[in-house]
Amino acid sequence: MKIADLYIRVSTDEQADKGYSQRNQEEMLRKYCEINFIQTRHVIFEDHSAKTFNRPQWTALLAELKKEKGRSDFILFTKWDRFSRNAGDAYQMISRLRKLGVEPQAIEQPLDLSIPENKMMLAFYLAAPEVENDRRALNTFFGMRRAKKEGRWMAAAPLGYKNKISEGGRKYIAPDEPKASLIKWAFEKIATGTFTTEQIWKQALQKGFKCSKHGFWVVIRNPVYCGKIFIPKYKDEESHFVQGQHEPLISESLFYEVQDVLDVKKKHQRTKLKVDDKFPLRGFLICPKCAKLLTGSASRGCRRKYYYYHCNSTCGCRFNVAKANDLFVCELKKFIPRAEMIEVYKMVLRQEFNSQSKSKHASCKQVNAQINELNKRLEKARNLLLTETIDAADYRLIKTETEEELKRLEAKLVSVPTNFSNADKIIDKALNTFSRLDYLYENSEITHKREIISSIFPEKLIFDGINYRTTRLNEAVKLIYKLDKGFSKNKSEQHRDFSEMFPMVTPQRLELWTR
Repeated sequence: MKIADLYIRVSTDEQADKGYSQRNQEEMLRKYCEINFIQTRHVIFEDHSAKTFNRPQWTALLAELKKEKGRSDFILFTKWDRFSRNAGDAYQMISRLRKLGVEPQAIEQPLDLSIPENKMMLAFYLAAPEVENDRRALNTFFGMRRAKKEGRWMAAAPLGYKNKISEGGRKYIAPDEPKASLIKWAFEKIATGTFTTEQIWKQALQKGFKCSKHGFWVVIRNPVYCGKIFIPKYKDEESHFVQGQHEPLISESLFYEVQDVLDVKKKHQRTKLKVDDKFPLRGFLICPKCAKLLTGSASRGCRRKYYYYHCNSTCGCRFNVAKANDLFVCELKKFIPRAEMIEVYKMVLRQEFNSQSKSKHASCKQVNAQINELNKRLEKARNLLLTETIDAADYRLIKTETEEELKRLEAKLVSVPTNFSNADKIIDKALNTFSRLDYLYENSEITHKREIISSIFPEKLIFDGINYRTTRLNEAVKLIYKLDKGFSKNKSEQHRDFSEMFPMVTPQRLELWTR
């Protein structure tokens, strides 16, 4: 009596758990064996795709057949698409089974493979499901590509978003708090260039953000967070971006600014040192003798450690940390506005806001001019292509570069604020912060202290042991100090337009003024 192993396969777990396909296949195969006097040895149930033979149950069966040759004569299944949906792999597997003395056979599509003509029918039985698979895959691909072009995110929600379904059954992604806010914070921090990307990642972890280092890099490189969906290249259609239907977490201009920082297209003063709480000024101080960056370390004395900011060169310059930190707090106190000058500050800052709004409009005109110039360049390249002056490859290169620049300029244009109605609130908040600057600094964590330093001093500080100097101040801070100094020199005759005083104190090397 012949012996057979029954192979029963379905495509998905759902069919295996809830469908009737497995039970139906088993019943048909057992009846066939009973009618043809074939003894059943094993019944193998599989719930994997037939695109390849990399299936756990099939692999186990094949290993057993190799180990115990002659124990089985047939592997029976209902149809050839239960066996395989890949003609090339199927022919190779049939050859392997025959070498083991096992004949594969479909009971509903029986073929005597010893007859050469039957191999043509076998090719048809194997090719038909493969063609069906390819057609289904192609339809799925085009359907997903069409959905992407319409701005839909066609995958599991990226970090900071969650998958949701509308009342009409339409799937979409929505911001997932607090992850979304942390991602927005990370983009804003990277754009400042104050800390390295790794430091910002570690700070985000401390805030509760759960993401690997590699995953964090994927996040800050993903344009989905500024509302863009990437459409990959396919045949003659170039890759491009479309506006997504989901809510963006950041603006396009911020996203491109971060990409510039990551690509080192912008020069930022970055602090790449891991800073101890005792050395808040480490990485910000320049040696007054050799102009090198000061570092910080501790010297062990007889009873305790002594901390110093010092230079690693042979100049031997070093300063006591406690004294340097205390003097810096004294410098910060110089930025606290005098109570009697608050209203004057508000008036001048409001004038500066108005001036900034005019400059923003001028900036818009400049950006629009650049956009028009790029459009003309693209049109010229198109005309050169039509006249066969340049080939298609050169045109695609020009088109890609020009469109990339256009995207950045358009994002910059969108990000330019046009409404300054909330200027008073911003000014009040800024002056309130300045009024408590020393308190905020002394009671903040090390990261916030360094943010305060970098926001006031965009460039490094020179400390000679007594005074601090810097080559440049924050523009808002400079505005207050110019005004303050201007008033101290014009008590008898004040200008009507306080902005006229600004040019009076514009030194090439600014040293903070002491009241």
